[in-house]
Amino acid sequence: MLTLDEARELIDRVFEEEALALGGMVAVHELADDLVWRLVRNMDVIRGRVLRDLKDRPAITAEKMLTPHPAIEGFLSSLGRP
Repeated sequence: MLTLDEARELIDRVFEEEALALGGMVAVHELADDLVWRLVRNMDVIRGRVLRDLKDRPAITAEKMLTPHPAIEGFLSSLGRP
């Protein structure tokens, strides 16, 4: 189970990768400056919302964890996860 700090770090890493991907597209393709600023502002708003939602959620205990659906387990297995 992830701690709140671990979840926050994971979310930050995902958004960092998204920003780097966007930066790569901006470097290769001619995108309007206004579009890039809007995309980055939207990413920042989404990240802030996710972090606030994460902070407001109650901690998940082992008792609250449910068994995943077999379709979900199969998909996760195909990704190389236990």
